[in-house]
Amino acid sequence: MATAKKPAAKKAAPAKKAAPAKKAVPAKKVVAKKAAPAKKAAPAKKAAPAKKAAPAKKVAAKKAPAKKRAVNAAFMKPLTPSAALAAVVGSAGLPRTEVVSKLWTYIKKNGLQDKVNKRLINADAKLKEVFGKAQVSMFEMAGLIGKHLK
Repeated sequence: MATAKKPAAKKAAPAKKAAPAKKAVPAKKVVAKKAAPAKKAAPAKKAAPAKKAAPAKKVAAKKAPAKKRAVNAAFMKPLTPSAALAAVVGSAGLPRTEVVSKLWTYIKKNGLQDKVNKRLINADAKLKEVFGKAQVSMFEMAGLIGKHLK
């Protein structure tokens, strides 16, 4: 019965309306294809301002190092070494950074770094008094030196 109604509908005006609807569908596809490149162009526009913003940050970063860094007075304060440490670095008052530098000079001069693991320091008689151990890690060294500085 449903098939009988369809032929009657084809003879009427709705059959003509179906044909223009088919024409409208391809037109929409063409519009959709034109819209797709427009979407691709939009991200390119967004990328361009991002590139312009990046150099502005670099300029700001370049201006910052132009100012001289303020040296922390606590690091430059001369400290007096204990008698055990003075045997290695000298008895004059030195900043903590200089004490560490002189210790490394002494260690390298006397070949006290471990041959296999360079992070370990083999203490000689003078350094045993400072460190309290026969072998010390270079990371422990700064902490152990602090006990000998006033």
